[in-house]
Amino acid sequence: MTTAYQQLSATFQRLSRFGHLMAVAGWDMQTMMPAGGSQARGEALAEMGVLRHEILTDARVGELIKAAEQADLNDVERANLREMQRAWQQASLLPASLVEAKSLAGSRCEHAWREQRPANDWQGFAANLKEVVRLSREEAQLRAEANNTSRYDALLDLYEPGMTSARLDATFGELKSWLPDLLQRVVEKQAQEKVEQPQGPFAIAAQRELGLSVMTTLGFDFRHGRLDVSAHPFCGGVPEDVRITTRYNQDEFLSALMGVIHETGHARYEQGLPQQWRSQPVGLARSTAIHESQSLFMEMQLGRSREFLQRILPQVCDKLGAQPALQPENFVRLTQRVKPGFIRVDADELSYPAHVILRFEIERALIEGEIEVEDIPALWDEKMQQTLGLDTRGNYRDGCMQDIHWTDGAFGYFPTYTLGAMYAAQLFQAVKKALPDLSDRLQHGELQPVFDWLQQNIWQHGSRFPTEQLLINATGEALNPRFFRQHLEQRYLNR
Repeated sequence: MTTAYQQLSATFQRLSRFGHLMAVAGWDMQTMMPAGGSQARGEALAEMGVLRHEILTDARVGELIKAAEQADLNDVERANLREMQRAWQQASLLPASLVEAKSLAGSRCEHAWREQRPANDWQGFAANLKEVVRLSREEAQLRAEANNTSRYDALLDLYEPGMTSARLDATFGELKSWLPDLLQRVVEKQAQEKVEQPQGPFAIAAQRELGLSVMTTLGFDFRHGRLDVSAHPFCGGVPEDVRITTRYNQDEFLSALMGVIHETGHARYEQGLPQQWRSQPVGLARSTAIHESQSLFMEMQLGRSREFLQRILPQVCDKLGAQPALQPENFVRLTQRVKPGFIRVDADELSYPAHVILRFEIERALIEGEIEVEDIPALWDEKMQQTLGLDTRGNYRDGCMQDIHWTDGAFGYFPTYTLGAMYAAQLFQAVKKALPDLSDRLQHGELQPVFDWLQQNIWQHGSRFPTEQLLINATGEALNPRFFRQHLEQRYLNR
């Protein structure tokens, strides 16, 4: 006789397979699909989303969850049931009509953005974004009423379970108390350092070869993934078939290279998730911030370290050609350069949190109904002036239209970037404690012990443990932002 838990497992395996198809179709939409296919693809993805929603919210699923709670399950099965229940509860709060409408609105907004951003067309973009915001507020209201939270906290919980605006206010408030001063001190210090700029152009084909070479160094499994180009870098697909993207600029190569390293961090996490649980909720990544911690661990903690940079420098020279700017010390200075800029994905790790806090504050006000879409540009400029001293008036392309997160209603996502940076710093400190000779190992290109530590402490656990418990198990304590501050001060002031 098939048990309630076994029936649930079969249902979630089916959902996983539909999710697989949606993930690859979504990747194709952003990379390979001709522009004329946008509407049909958006409708197909919306239809699939509704199908998955109907399967997940079937009353029978709730009955099976209740029955399975009485079953004799092991620890991992119990964790899987917990994640099943969470998924069922979250989905059951929304009508299928809202799921479909939001998917269609997001597809329209994102596709139009591809042409509107280069044209600096804020009015065109805003018209589509208003519908996305309207539907996101509707979703937030339904979730808030069911969970007795604010509208924004209800969306935040989708990406970072258990996190609240109050905790973010405290964490980000402490960060804002010391970050501006540190940023200014580092900029002044680096102004005294001579840095030779690389002389391009750098052929896109050569940059791609360099990216593939560094991905190999970082242990990316090309049997189960690939590298492509998109307007906005991302990691998609599924663990068995991870799709990462970057974007190239012939005038400089570091943004594409670091983008590849960043997305490879996401990909290694996906490829390292427990194989035996990949069709089940417990086999999924723990949270968005934990996912981001893996990409920032790879890019910021490891990828921009002096040891790693000097180790990959021969690959850079081999693919792009040697030149004075690619001498070891200059290469390190280039890659650790702090210069506040408009674009979040290209930001150095010191100014990056300012971008994230700006988005958090704006999107929370937007979802709570404190501001409207029309208010975004002025508020954006005000906050950029305050935090980074940059003027974005009239420059929507490099301001509030610069990436795609809001186009599909991913409100609540942005705070996880800086939470991820804090997790990454704490995890890297734990690695250094576990591997006292880490610096020597990195200088000799011995990266496998680092990957083994991540596999043992983060990747193999999927969603078995709540985020805080996962971090305690790995590092000995819950989130402690002091590790992030220590990392930044050590790298940028004390080297």
